[in-house]
Amino acid sequence: MDAMQKALIRANPKLSRFDPLGRIIYFDDFDEGLQGWTSLIGNYEDNLDRMHPGYRQLTTPMLSNLSFWDNGTHGSVDGSYALKMATRPKAGAQNVAIKRLTYVRACPIQIEFWFTFKPEASAQKLLDTDLRSVGILLDLQNDDYRIMPHLRYLNAFEGQRVEKWQFKEKTVPFERFSEKTVTHYHLAERDWQDLSGERQVLCYNEIPTKVNWQYAKLGFDLRTMRYTHFECNDVAYDMSGIGALQIDAMPNLRGMLNVGFFVESDADRRSSFYVDSILVSGEWD
Repeated sequence: MDAMQKALIRANPKLSRFDPLGRIIYFDDFDEGLQGWTSLIGNYEDNLDRMHPGYRQLTTPMLSNLSFWDNGTHGSVDGSYALKMATRPKAGAQNVAIKRLTYVRACPIQIEFWFTFKPEASAQKLLDTDLRSVGILLDLQNDDYRIMPHLRYLNAFEGQRVEKWQFKEKTVPFERFSEKTVTHYHLAERDWQDLSGERQVLCYNEIPTKVNWQYAKLGFDLRTMRYTHFECNDVAYDMSGIGALQIDAMPNLRGMLNVGFFVESDADRRSSFYVDSILVSGEWD
């Protein structure tokens, strides 16, 4: 990125809190609507009842102005609305939002987003261990492989604070419907590994209706299909030895560049993941 491009980005109030690569693939500010983000629908054939139960629980993401019972409307970072994913009120329940694109070039890409999370404020106490995790996943495919990077912030597990970023690189068994259609639930609570031995404490605030926005930046190279970098707020992680789920290339998916967000509850209470805005950029001539 040359000096003029950088100056233009820094002069734009909506873009200056990001640090994109040379080409912006998309920038979604949810004050403008859902911007193509939708629910993750599990694969099936002939009958919806054949869908994997992990996917049946998933519901459509929504726009939220973060209204709470005690302080009214919170709003997003610089506007009214954020993208919201909410689980069902059950421990272990999950939800996912996804945007489906294909890539223009196999090149380095970067995903930046501002986010926050909270369980439903249905009790007048902190509830800081009622949300298990929030995370980001990519679903990519080239000529040879389907690669699915997964990162999550494990906030709590079975009522105990954990506060660590984790990754997943082991695949799970497939269920086959036909030659062209298979399914596998890659978000199951298994095979997660710590990204670092250190905890990262994110600002949670003192009551169940206060939120603080966090920043994350993920880099991935579509040429090598490897992570390049990951940062959350002021902490950068070493991604040099970190792998991702990898399986053989599948029919009809070449060039896939899907980005998804997910949330999981740790108690019988709804948990929500909010994304204020997301910028996906790449670097090619």
